Amino acid sequence: MRSTKLLLTSVLSAGLLLSACTPGDSKTPSKAEMVENHSQALNDWFEARYNDELARSPMMQTYLGMKDNQDKLDDVSQLADDEAAALATSWLEEMRRDFDIDRLDQQTALSYRLFEFAIDDQLASHKFAGNEYVFQHMGGPHSDFPSFMINFHRVESVEDAQGYIARLNDAQRFLGQYADKAQAQYQNGVVLPKFVYGKISEASRNVISGAPFSEGEDSPLFADIKGKINALSIDQAQKDALLKEAEDALLGSVQPAYLSLLNMFSKHAKTATEDDGAWKLPNADAYYAARLRHYTTTDMTAEEIHEIGLKEVARIQDEMREIMKQVGFEGTLKEFFDFLRSDPQFVFSNDDAGRESYMAEATEIINDMKGRLDSLFITKPKADIVVKRVEPFREATAFGAFYNRPAPDGSRPGTYYINLKDVKEQPKYLMQALAYHEGIPGHHMQIAIAQELEGLPKFRTLGGHTSYIEGWALYSEAVPKELGLYTDPYKDFGRLSMEIFRAARLVVDTGIHTKKWTREEAVQYYLNNIPNPEGDVRAEIDRYIVWPGQATAYKIGMLKIQELRSDAETRLGDKFDIREFHDVILANGSVPLQVLEELVNEWVKSKG
Repeated sequence: MRSTKLLLTSVLSAGLLLSACTPGDSKTPSKAEMVENHSQALNDWFEARYNDELARSPMMQTYLGMKDNQDKLDDVSQLADDEAAALATSWLEEMRRDFDIDRLDQQTALSYRLFEFAIDDQLASHKFAGNEYVFQHMGGPHSDFPSFMINFHRVESVEDAQGYIARLNDAQRFLGQYADKAQAQYQNGVVLPKFVYGKISEASRNVISGAPFSEGEDSPLFADIKGKINALSIDQAQKDALLKEAEDALLGSVQPAYLSLLNMFSKHAKTATEDDGAWKLPNADAYYAARLRHYTTTDMTAEEIHEIGLKEVARIQDEMREIMKQVGFEGTLKEFFDFLRSDPQFVFSNDDAGRESYMAEATEIINDMKGRLDSLFITKPKADIVVKRVEPFREATAFGAFYNRPAPDGSRPGTYYINLKDVKEQPKYLMQALAYHEGIPGHHMQIAIAQELEGLPKFRTLGGHTSYIEGWALYSEAVPKELGLYTDPYKDFGRLSMEIFRAARLVVDTGIHTKKWTREEAVQYYLNNIPNPEGDVRAEIDRYIVWPGQATAYKIGMLKIQELRSDAETRLGDKFDIREFHDVILANGSVPLQVLEELVNEWVKSKG
């Protein structure tokens, strides 16, 4: 709901209006000039608000490739969270008071709507923040902190090294603030499922295992800072002094921080239960509904999503049976799943040679697709993409595969990470669709293009909506089929396996969080209906338990993009151009699904 339309009252906007009619110039600004001025004023305001928010996060500055405040970690206290929500509220009120959406150009009016949506969503999430597990095995601060330091804190000078060491010294404060929030949650009855405590404890112990904490190989952080310092072109005495400072910081700040976390996890685990779903949390129904709205950007109910999942699973299984006939397999679909899980032809050897083979083939899939983009896209990213293996220290708790965006300044490419802790959990028949999803034409195309868009406020080029982002990536798994790239029927079955995997998520996520399915019931539903290996299945179910609603976004987003494409093809006939359609989907950055529908409909009308 918008406030009553008002003329600009800010000093900036008044100045812009006055500048269009200077003393001695009786010419009244044209409507186009006023729209241009008003739009520029709002875009300047967006830039200022983005910089205000960025200034509050030294770590985000580092993520973006900046070296400002490289000696600081974020303030992650509850007070800081509350201040951020209060700021967001005041910014929304200010925008609605000082800017009139009807006096903006089309793109800036869209930015106005997206800013409203983003703030409303942020405030809704803040309302239920007490139910969001602070530490969990899919990406809590205990593993995110070392990953951040290793992957994003560049050391190219003595000052950079000193900044790294300063951050190590600040780890106790930083992780302690997260611990305070977790303790407050615990006292309010928000307790992790019992199985999670072992996982987060193991991951925490991994960070402080090895030198300088104990005998053996260097710990992950010590190995990282040691390698970065030794690569500097400085004399050995300077290197030794920096390494001593780093060692002192690890022992004086990092180690006690993690020991404190381990002690807290041990205490909390004693009262934990096997209850897994969000239904056990305070104000559970409203919380889960809010999570579904956040992730899908729709008002779909849990029951609606559950039913869509059941129907999609059945449809995809019918397509799978057709491929079974194609490869001459005789038996049931479940027997075919068992065959794929157990036959050694579908996995690389579970050793370093097998890992190297996987990495080489995944890289080849990405490189091949790079050369085919012109037939599908008008706009292509400038940033490159590389394939990397997940670092061993976080293999046990990291996703099976994921993507990290490139640095906007070009200092870091986009990265497709693959977890090869157990190569048997990364079957060959899935690797093609997986590379398309995480790399190109999936996440890299969408995310890199978005942050390279010119003339848009940064909250649009660097922000995102899960249903749009993951919906695009899932849609992208099928696009290469149109180019004839799934020549192996087993790999085409792998594409369907990835799709049914996301369809079954609609069933399982809602089952766990609203229908009180147990962890084992969810696992058995997957094993009976999708071909993924059991280890992968169990890891996924554990993910959904601690991340309510997120898994529903993929399929809901894909279905919307497919629906919009099918409708556009029907309405435009021979005028439909897949390259133009993809440009419409990608050219505005991430948007809620309803806004995406409006944008596609506008494009279709313009072609008519």
